[in-house]
Amino acid sequence: MPPTSERAPHPRSDAAALVARRDTAVRAAVARGLVTDREPLVALIDVTGVRTAARALHAAFAAATAPGTEVLHTFAVKACPLVAVVRLLGDEGIGAEVASPGELALARAAGTPAERTVLDSPAKTPAELREAFALGIAVNADNLQELARLDDLAVAYGPAGADRLPPLGLRVNPQVGAGTIDALSTATATAKFGVALGDPGGRERVVRAFLDRPWLTRLHVHSGSQGVPADLMVEGVARTHALAEEVNARAGRRQVDTVDLGGGLPVDFASDDPDPGFARYARLLAHRVPALFDGRYRLVTEFGRALLARPGLVLSRVEYTKSAGGRRIAVTHAGAQIAARTVYAPEQWPLRVAGYDARGVPLATRPEVQDVAGPACFAGDLIARGRTLPRLSPGDHVAVLDTGAYFFAHPYAYNALPRPAVYGFLAAADGDPAAGTADGVSFATVRSAQTIAEVVAEAGGEHPDGLLF
Repeated sequence: MPPTSERAPHPRSDAAALVARRDTAVRAAVARGLVTDREPLVALIDVTGVRTAARALHAAFAAATAPGTEVLHTFAVKACPLVAVVRLLGDEGIGAEVASPGELALARAAGTPAERTVLDSPAKTPAELREAFALGIAVNADNLQELARLDDLAVAYGPAGADRLPPLGLRVNPQVGAGTIDALSTATATAKFGVALGDPGGRERVVRAFLDRPWLTRLHVHSGSQGVPADLMVEGVARTHALAEEVNARAGRRQVDTVDLGGGLPVDFASDDPDPGFARYARLLAHRVPALFDGRYRLVTEFGRALLARPGLVLSRVEYTKSAGGRRIAVTHAGAQIAARTVYAPEQWPLRVAGYDARGVPLATRPEVQDVAGPACFAGDLIARGRTLPRLSPGDHVAVLDTGAYFFAHPYAYNALPRPAVYGFLAAADGDPAAGTADGVSFATVRSAQTIAEVVAEAGGEHPDGLLF
């Protein structure tokens, strides 16, 4: 489906334009007091960057697929579970892939239609499945035991209600191997997701599951994520397409009519390149599995990180600087509570840091090796280790880049640190006639900062005597 927005794409989507928007937004955020000594940490989302990525996704698959091919692009809500983000992507014609009751509620709050929503999860309860059926949301079963639960629900609809069933599919594990990050490799020999095709009898069990259930019409595969090379991702899709062809041949009809290409693309966290790589991925798929793109199958995608990582950043004040063992340390408010992956696995999740002065202007001080530390009370709370950066001083600011996915929207409540406010921004230079501000930037609240009272309430503050039996 084409984007619903009437905005024209921004003509300058290169790295220089991205950096210019970021620098303008940081300067405006500081000038307008979005980051202060009372709220020393905020997150910013580049609306133009999100829209540009969404349009690149549409264009990539439109160019690679046969005319008339039905493609539903969905956003993996887990990547940035914020209602306004899901709503913005919906405005660009992108639906929602959800993996929990909470994510489904977020998608519904954002106005995502049921027909543009897909429910995936390895642990769906009967109540979740009943809700999905009642709403008409597509469901991908994770395993054969879950299929048995779908059997019961399908029977409840009865033969006369078969046409009222939502789209139903089964997730398979093509077992193509691991990438460089084990925890994110979803298609290994022992991965917890899907039905393992390479295990003894696994493939035949899947085929039989489809032949026994005429209403089972989708195959779901998730072989890509951060650290997974393109050849493994494409091979996983190729094996799933071959399985679809086998099911249809043995059924004597086109029973599998949709292939759900779950999984995302790795993000280059070492550069400002705004290209998410959608076009290259679509071309690789079209070359390796041309029959998948010839119009016979509906396609579903579930990208997350590739759409949202680059447009997000976290901005923090530098509170103090010190030296230890000859190493300069900048103490900031950006730490484990907004970047737990980087703090606990820095080699796998390195993040870039940009320095700005007290006015929000890029620093031009002499570069030197520094650590950038967070506020959490443990020694490993470091966003950057031994990094060469412009010399940071108290009152300066640091921007932690490429954090729009799986970072500031996934708070870690260590030390009861509050969740930061999140603002979307749009620069007047991006062609928005409504951005008539003196500094050329419009801000909008995406999530308010968590108050200390809310922190106490979340910690059970209304039940102080709960353990005094």
